[in-house]
Amino acid sequence: MLSSPRTPDTGAAVGTRRRIPVTVEAPDPISREGAVSQLRGRPEVEVREELPAVGGGVALLIEDTLDEAALARLRRIVRSEGARAVLVVGTIRETELLDVIECGVGAIVWRREATAHRLVQAVVAAHRGDGDLPADLLGRLISQVGTMHRGAAGRPGAPSLGLAPREVDVLRLVAEGLDTGEIASKLSYSERTVKNVMHGLTTRLHLRNRAHAVAYALREGYI
Repeated sequence: MLSSPRTPDTGAAVGTRRRIPVTVEAPDPISREGAVSQLRGRPEVEVREELPAVGGGVALLIEDTLDEAALARLRRIVRSEGARAVLVVGTIRETELLDVIECGVGAIVWRREATAHRLVQAVVAAHRGDGDLPADLLGRLISQVGTMHRGAAGRPGAPSLGLAPREVDVLRLVAEGLDTGEIASKLSYSERTVKNVMHGLTTRLHLRNRAHAVAYALREGYI
């Protein structure tokens, strides 16, 4: 789901399954050790020095601000290493927000809100392929992409996603912050159908996660 932070049962999210491998990258040792100490001992995650070679882990990247070097690290983590990514950041500019989403980052946490519970919540969401954005960032993302779409309205040769009506319906509810079960209930679908719709469109359009799918659909004017 793409939503502002809620309070899910993160323990139930992993249940009896294996713990989520997590690595922490930070610009200084104090920041890294602080995040590691918050994550260490939580039953949902396992802090490691390196993620599994076959993927399936989550990289937590801490930054004060974003620059080209930080964006390059995000791209490397997601595209080259195949990991899910959580970004913990102090500030983020309007021009950087969509870049971060399109890097493949679906979970963002403000540094000032980075409690142990909040970090685990974001890691679990990223591991699932869900989106998890602070409410103010979600509003900024929708506003930014809406402005881009209005600026491109009527321009000849604009690309089309070719989304099916039920894909649009599902993405609209994802953008409103509903989870899979809530979307299924709203649309009278099974949860498996909702998951299949999301998997189908993200695979077909080469999108990295739900947040990227919503941003793409907003940009193209479908929602």
